Amino acid sequence: MTRSGREYLESLRDGREIWLDGERIEDITAHPGFRATAQSFAGLYDLAHDSAHASVLTRGGVHRAYAVPRSYEDLVARRRAYKVWAEASYGFLGRTPDYMASGAAGFAAQPEVFRGERFDGSAQARAYHQRLAESDLYCAFTITNPASGRGEDDLRVGVVAEKDGGIVVRGAKTIGTGAVFADEVLVGTIEPLGPDDAEQALTFSLPLDTPGLKLISRQSYEARARSVFDNPLSSRYDENDALLVCDDVFVPWERVLTYREVETTAAMWWRTPAYLNFVHQSATRFWTKLEFLTGLAILIARSNGTDQLPPVTQAVGRLLGMVAQAKAFVLAAEASYEEVDGGRGGVRPGQEISFAQRIMAGELYPRAVQDIKLLAGGALIQLPASGADLVHPELGPLVRQYFRTPADPAEDRIKLLKLAWDALGSEFAGRHEQYERFYQGAPHVYLTMQTWAGAADDCESLARACLDGYDLGTGLGTGLGAGLGTGR
Repeated sequence: MTRSGREYLESLRDGREIWLDGERIEDITAHPGFRATAQSFAGLYDLAHDSAHASVLTRGGVHRAYAVPRSYEDLVARRRAYKVWAEASYGFLGRTPDYMASGAAGFAAQPEVFRGERFDGSAQARAYHQRLAESDLYCAFTITNPASGRGEDDLRVGVVAEKDGGIVVRGAKTIGTGAVFADEVLVGTIEPLGPDDAEQALTFSLPLDTPGLKLISRQSYEARARSVFDNPLSSRYDENDALLVCDDVFVPWERVLTYREVETTAAMWWRTPAYLNFVHQSATRFWTKLEFLTGLAILIARSNGTDQLPPVTQAVGRLLGMVAQAKAFVLAAEASYEEVDGGRGGVRPGQEISFAQRIMAGELYPRAVQDIKLLAGGALIQLPASGADLVHPELGPLVRQYFRTPADPAEDRIKLLKLAWDALGSEFAGRHEQYERFYQGAPHVYLTMQTWAGAADDCESLARACLDGYDLGTGLGTGLGAGLGTGR
C-alpha cells in the first residue's frame, strides 16, 4: 500500500549522515535547509495515499510508476500519474519518487539482462523492484563518477574487499539529486567502462542509514530563501544535489545488482526499458514545466499591459508552440511504443522519439527562459527586498503606490514578479537551466546516440531514391519518387 506523507517523513528520521555547510544534519525534516522540500515530497505521497487523485496515481494500492506497462493504454495511464505529481511542484521537482520507480519497473521487465558471465543479478533486480513497490519507497540514484576519478588514486566507487555475505566498497559518486530525501540510493554507473574497470563495474542499492554512507550537500537554496512570498519556488522545491561518499561500506549480496561485469553494468540501462522509462517521466515533467513558465509569461504580459501588442502576442505564441512541442514528444513516444523481449516484458515508449526528446528539451529550455525574461524586462530587477516592505508602516504606502500598475495592485504585481525571478533569474533558476541542459546527459553523448537510434537509414534511402530516379538522359516526367507510398 502507498504511504502517507507523515509515514514518509518519519522514515527520514533514521540517523542518516547528511552534511551541509560543515554541519552534520541530525533531522532533515526539521532543518531549515531541507524541511519545506521534505514536506513537498510528503505532499506527493499524500496525493497518492488519500486524495481525489489516488485513482490516477495508483492501481491496486501501488503507484503506477512501478507497474510494467503491457499496452499503449498502460503507458498513457502511467503518464497521467506522472503529470499529477509534476503539476504539484510545477515541474521543479525533477527526481520525484516515480522517476526511479519507473526505472525499477524497467529492470523487472527484463531481469535476465542482469545475468552476466560471472555474476547473476537477475533475482536481485526482481527483488529490488518488489521491495520498492511493496513498501512505496523513494529511491534516488548516483551514477556519475567524479571528474578526477581515474588514475592511481581512483576516486570512483569500487570494490575493496569481499566478505561473507557481501562486499566492501569505497569511493564517491556525484550529483545525487534528491538523494538526501530518499529511502534508498542506487549506486552504479551509466558512463562507458573499459575492460580494466571491473572493480568499478557494479551496481547496488542501500538504505540511507547504512554505516559509512555519507551525503555532502551543495548549498541549500531553501536555507537562503527569505520566505515563501519572496522565494516561492526555491523555498519549497529545492530537491538538492549531493556528493555520495562510500567510506568502506558493506553491501550485502542481496543488494548487489551487477558485480565485476562491465557489460551488464551498462546493459541494465540500455537493454532494459529503464532509461526510456526515465525519459517518459522526465519528458512529462518538462512539458509541465514549460506550461508553468508560459503561464507566467502570459500573466507578466497582462500585468505590464502589453499583452495585446503584436510582438508580445507573437512571443507568447512561440512559447505556446514550445509547450505543444514538449507535449507532442510525450504523446509520440507513447504512440510509437515498442514491445519488450517479444512482448514478454510488456511495452516501452518508442526509443527514437524518446532519444530525440532529450535534444529538444536541452535546447528549448534556455530559449524559453530567455524569451520570458525579454517579456518581463527591467521589472524583474527593481523589486522590494522582501514582502516585509509591503507591511512596513512607513514604506508600505510608498511601495503600494509606486509598484502598482493599471492591471494589478502592488502586492499582486510584486508577488508575480518575485515568482518569475525565482523561476528565471535566481541562483535556484540558474541551477534549473543548467539541470535541464544536462538532465539526460551531455549533448555530445545524446547527439551521438541519436545517430544510431534515429532513422538514419530511412533518411538516407529516401535521398538515395531521388538520386537514383534520374540521370543525364532522363527526360521530363511526373517526378514521383521511387520511395512514394512506402509509409516510412
